[in-house]
Amino acid sequence: MVAVLTADLINSTTYDKKTLQQVIAVLKEEFEELNTREDAIFAIFRGDSFQGILKQPKDALHIALQLKTSICKVQSATQKKSSSPMADVRIAIGIGEAEYNENAIAESNGEAFHLSGKTLDLMKSENKKISLKTANAEINGEFQVSLKFLDSLTDKWSIASAEVVYFLLKGLKEQQIANELHRSQAAIHLRKKAAGWEEIQLLLQRFEQNIENYTS
Repeated sequence: MVAVLTADLINSTTYDKKTLQQVIAVLKEEFEELNTREDAIFAIFRGDSFQGILKQPKDALHIALQLKTSICKVQSATQKKSSSPMADVRIAIGIGEAEYNENAIAESNGEAFHLSGKTLDLMKSENKKISLKTANAEINGEFQVSLKFLDSLTDKWSIASAEVVYFLLKGLKEQQIANELHRSQAAIHLRKKAAGWEEIQLLLQRFEQNIENYTS
C-alpha cells in the first residue's frame, strides 16, 4: 500500500502574482528535498495543485503538515508574523494499493489515487483542510473527527505559529529554531505552545500507529 496526497492551494485565484510565485517556489523546494528520499515522489500540476506518493503511508500526515506549514509561513514584505497566513492548502490523503509511474505521477492509477482524488473534490463543500480516506470505515471515522479538530487548531495559527511548527516537524529543537529565527528560546517555547504542538504530536503518533497497523 501507498499514501497518495492530492492537494490544491485555497483561493489561489485571489493571490497576487508575487504571492503565488513565492508559494510555488516554496513547494518546489520542499518537493526537491522530499524527492531525495527513496520513498517519496511529488510534483506540481495545473499550476496551483500538487500530488505525491509516499511508500511509507504512516508518514502521510507528518508530510502533509510539513507542506501545509511551509505554505502558511510564506510572508509578504508588509506582513507581520502575528498576521494570519496569506496562503493555505487543502490536502486529501488516500491510502490503498496503486500502480504508478515514478516519472509521471499524473499517469498513475489505483485505489489510493481514487480515494485521494474523490476526497479532495468533496473537501471544499465540507470546509476541510486535511482529510484521510482508506478502505477501512473505522479508521476513516476516527480521523474524520481528529482531523477536523486539527483544522480548527491550524485555522487559528499566525504566520509565526506555522513557522515554528514547520521547523519542529523538520526535527529542530527549540534552541535551534531560536537561532534560526533570531528569537529567544522562551519566545519559541510560547509560540510552540500557542500552536498546539503537544496536541499535534499526539495526533501524529496516533496516525502513525494506526496506519502502520493497517498497512502492515
